[in-house]
Amino acid sequence: MNMHLPPLTLDDRPTAWRVARAWLAAPARRRALWVAAAALLVLGVWLLVAKAQSRGPVAPPSGPPTVTVVVPGLAEVRETVSATGTIAARRELPVGVVGEGGAIVAVRTEAGRYVKAGEVLAEIDSGVQRAQLAQLQAAVGQARADARLAAAELDRARKLVERGFVSQADLDRRQATLAAAQARVAVAEAQVREMRERIARLSIRAPEAGLVLSRHVEEGQVVSPASGALFRIAAGGRLEVRAEVPEADLQRLRVGEEALVTPTGSDRAVKGRIWLIEPVVDPGRRLGVVRIDLPTDPSLRAGGFASVTMADVPRRLPRLPQSAVLTDADGAYVYVVDAGNRVRRQPVKLGSADRDGVTIVAGLAGPERVVASAGAFLRPGEEVTPVLRRGA
Repeated sequence: MNMHLPPLTLDDRPTAWRVARAWLAAPARRRALWVAAAALLVLGVWLLVAKAQSRGPVAPPSGPPTVTVVVPGLAEVRETVSATGTIAARRELPVGVVGEGGAIVAVRTEAGRYVKAGEVLAEIDSGVQRAQLAQLQAAVGQARADARLAAAELDRARKLVERGFVSQADLDRRQATLAAAQARVAVAEAQVREMRERIARLSIRAPEAGLVLSRHVEEGQVVSPASGALFRIAAGGRLEVRAEVPEADLQRLRVGEEALVTPTGSDRAVKGRIWLIEPVVDPGRRLGVVRIDLPTDPSLRAGGFASVTMADVPRRLPRLPQSAVLTDADGAYVYVVDAGNRVRRQPVKLGSADRDGVTIVAGLAGPERVVASAGAFLRPGEEVTPVLRRGA
């Protein structure tokens, strides 16, 4: 079945068709204006879209940064200082020849013995000196005989001068002769005493009681004052440890504090006590010497090596988390928030550190508000909003 549709009229055609017919029918000048208007419209839309895309999210106005602070307070701490050192005599006495030299004829002691003050350690041959002593003693006898004779002649002259047989001048000469004889006796006796002293010095004696640390002489050896120390004695038998301690730890030690000394090779510690902290620090190694007095103990040997543990007296010191402490070329420091909520840099001296925190030896009193972390992102004088960490 064939169906015939009626033909379309101009009014029945699509709108686009009508616009195209109107465009073609319009004058050229009007068509140019339409093109320009369309181009401006497209350009305006494009600019609006580009501006919207270039614009980031608008941040709300910000205030001072928020930081977490802690109040360290004071905690009782007992810090220990560990060091190593050498065992030595607290006061070492070198003993050598003080008189004439000669050959050693006897050695009376050995290293490791305790000796008394004045005890003979070694003897030098004194045969020549004893012969000289005998000669001088004979001269004393002769001088005394001459003095007795002069005294007797003076007595006789005094009796004769009363009878007129002896002149006063002769009496005066006899008195002078007696005085000269008595002077010769005194000289001879002094020479005897001198020789006895010289013989006594040939016996090398201990100047004080103590422990003989070393012996450097044998029988038959020829010695002299230039031979140096033949024996070394620890006065009173007292030993000490000379412990080398880092300069920073010296400030934490005090004279009179207890120390535990463990000789190398031993598992038994001996209690000692600090008796001297030397005032000089080695400028190269930055180490100071702490001298620890030791009791008499057979396990302690001079020259040996020992480890030392020294304990501080308990002190109340501030303690901070490790994240609060910063360091640079000027040393350790923290940031403290003042009453105006501004941060300031505070130098500190650190004590012992462990996983629970760091002890502050100097620089803080305890009640300060200290930035707990992120201090590296702050500047001195910057205003912050502090938030106290609970349980700190």
